Amino acid sequence: MAEAVAYIDGGSHGNPGPAGIGVVIQHADNRVEISEPIGAHDNNYAEYAALLAALRYAVNNGCKRLRVFSDSEVVVRQINGHYSCQSPLLRQIYQVCVSLIGTFEAFTLTHIRREHNHEADELARMAIHRAKRNRRSGQQLAEAFGD
Repeated sequence: MAEAVAYIDGGSHGNPGPAGIGVVIQHADNRVEISEPIGAHDNNYAEYAALLAALRYAVNNGCKRLRVFSDSEVVVRQINGHYSCQSPLLRQIYQVCVSLIGTFEAFTLTHIRREHNHEADELARMAIHRAKRNRRSGQQLAEAFGD
């Protein structure tokens, strides 16, 4: 039975601001790292986007079981049903995540302390840095063309 283990993190510089995700997934003999800027969002949205990236990877690679570790208490408690997701901004991505979770034979999402999530955190930080750089480049381009 194909199982994957993922460590996820998301963050933003500003709230909202340039945001990014970091995901480390171990699947069979593969170790995959995802570090992607996601535009301007708040921290909670970025945390959900990291979860969504892990879920999509697992689904696309035939995983039937997925164990996810996150340092976001909000995401962990909402997905595990301890908190409800009231935010209209988060509700859509929350529902997509819940829908994908339902496709697995087994799924767990466990809260871990930030210091135990340093690889995913570093990937998210790198993505935020790229998002900030891309935003500056876009602003400079717009200024050059008088926008």
